[in-house]
Amino acid sequence: MTDDAPLGDLFMRAARTLRRSWGGALEPWGLSPHQARALGTVGRTDGLRPSDLADALRIAPRSATEVVDALVERALATRTPDPGDRRAVVVRLTDAGRAALAEVEAARAADAEQLFARLDAGERADLARLLRRLVEEPSVERGDG
Repeated sequence: MTDDAPLGDLFMRAARTLRRSWGGALEPWGLSPHQARALGTVGRTDGLRPSDLADALRIAPRSATEVVDALVERALATRTPDPGDRRAVVVRLTDAGRAALAEVEAARAADAEQLFARLDAGERADLARLLRRLVEEPSVERGDG
């Protein structure tokens, strides 16, 4: 790695490093990254329609259906009728799904801690502060010139 790499490239390389590590952390559960994200998204709700899950994950509705199918097949989630609309279903985690989510989140946190352990406490605090600024502040609109 060169010291003159553009900041955006360095940021993306760091994100890929973390993503690869997380992918490895999911292996014991046989979950794909999409399935793990869906598990977390559904787990933070009291039930979610597949279309809302697709929106939350920014994936196509068909892909969300496939992800939900995989979670249901593994008994990590269930589909139940939506009380507000008989034609719709709501996805909810099972007890096994909640247990898997807790284990996956703990494994991912441990992996992240290992990666960020390369930085001292002050550097981690600075990085967290800077990343919050990037994701919390409104983006700057580009003018046409």
